[in-house]
Amino acid sequence: MQLTSQQAQVVLDSAEARARELGLSVVIAVLDAGAHLKALRRMDGAVLASIDIAIRKASTAVLFQANSEAVWDYCKPEAPAHFLELTNRGLAPFGGGIPLKGPDSAVIGALGISGGTVPQDTEVAQAAFAAFEARFKPARSNA
Repeated sequence: MQLTSQQAQVVLDSAEARARELGLSVVIAVLDAGAHLKALRRMDGAVLASIDIAIRKASTAVLFQANSEAVWDYCKPEAPAHFLELTNRGLAPFGGGIPLKGPDSAVIGALGISGGTVPQDTEVAQAAFAAFEARFKPARSNA
């Protein structure tokens, strides 16, 4: 399964709605499974630097098939892969990037948020992820 434009639009709209509730102007990036840009929204007032950061958070999430902050454990000083964040044109191993999965649990893309503090970006990302899951994850049967 591939990430669709409709799915990316749900991520963009739900992330923007949560950011507005928090009084934030953020950049929302949606990448496909190959870490290529599928959709991007820069809210009015979001700083230009947040474009690159949002894309890098999403890239980190899709490349490692994990939330972006989980990658920090491998990057920090004294970790087995110190400086890992310098690979893949630069990673962003802190909160705000979440992989998106299809019905078969395969990663089909990722979202990345930048513009607030890391906890705020994470909250916006989680809201967008929850909307994506609610709309596109099929209910699992107990059979």
